[in-house]
Amino acid sequence: MPNEPVNIFEYEEIAKRKLDKAEYDFIAGGTTDEITLRRTRSLFDSIKLRPSMLVDVSHRDTSTTVLGQPISFPVMLDPAGNHKSVHPDAELASAKAAGAAGTVMVLSSHSSRTLEEVSQVATGPLWFQQYFFRDRGLTLEMASRAEEAGYTALCMTVDAKMEPKRERNLRNQYVGAPSPNYPQVDAWTFPPDAPGGPADIRDPGAAWADLDWLAANTRLPLVVKGLMIGEDGKRSVDHGAKAVIVSNHGARYLDTTFTTIEVLPEVVEAVDGKIEVYLDGGIRRGTDIVKAMAIGAQAVLIGRPLFWGLAVNGAAGLTSVLDVLRYELDIAMGMCGRPTIESIDSDLIGTVSPLTSRFQ
Repeated sequence: MPNEPVNIFEYEEIAKRKLDKAEYDFIAGGTTDEITLRRTRSLFDSIKLRPSMLVDVSHRDTSTTVLGQPISFPVMLDPAGNHKSVHPDAELASAKAAGAAGTVMVLSSHSSRTLEEVSQVATGPLWFQQYFFRDRGLTLEMASRAEEAGYTALCMTVDAKMEPKRERNLRNQYVGAPSPNYPQVDAWTFPPDAPGGPADIRDPGAAWADLDWLAANTRLPLVVKGLMIGEDGKRSVDHGAKAVIVSNHGARYLDTTFTTIEVLPEVVEAVDGKIEVYLDGGIRRGTDIVKAMAIGAQAVLIGRPLFWGLAVNGAAGLTSVLDVLRYELDIAMGMCGRPTIESIDSDLIGTVSPLTSRFQ
């Protein structure tokens, strides 16, 4: 289309013009002062590349695998609820875009289309995201539904036990839409008419023993999402996880944490190659992907950019967002002398100026 955006930031600008302010703020915003949200871009920018020359990069291969599943490049779709807020085709469009791009979509349990509806249109692999619910029967029910519908992994979000204070939402009096995945509940509350008022269906008492319990009661591999310290990476290994996602929930639940790219090294070190490590939070450029891979991520996930693509042009817009990232990744790999994902290593990056270190 004419004047098609050429990078993720331009997709966001177009989406911002198209969306209602409250809806844009809900997607773009973080919690309280949004300090971590602002720091994220600067942290990626502070990591510098050290390209190698005279390497044969005439043929480049961006493909890799996640949990043994081949994907065309190391970018997956993060679980994010209510895609209908930006496009009427909602998660159906997102699943089609992920399939067209040859990658994994992780469907949010708070999707605006049911997990069964999404699986029926998907042409690529799907993982399902959920929480530990107060009702353990509901926890198993959702996992069983995902398995029966053909999802190939279960992504357990563990960093969202408390309702966050998102000040943009408070000012806008924003109320999110309920999900059809939970016909028996109103939004995140269950039961609506409980004595003393409704309670969040997510369980604030969930602990590592619950991961053991779930691993023993589902055949799907478990991916733990929301880790920010190395110790929790090791605990995930010990309690049956097959992969972890280093994530601070897009800086949407707790402010003044480190950014995910800062803590990625300690999580990678802690799991010691026993399980795969992925990262989300702030991926906007192909060079961001390279940097995360150099530090040890097997793949990355995108959240807000998928909304920008959907808002601009539905499935085609999201496909274009993924194409932009793949194109930039391919360029960065070639320019850095890294023709394959496997060839990306820690020698490629630095955070301290060689000039500074030489003359200190």
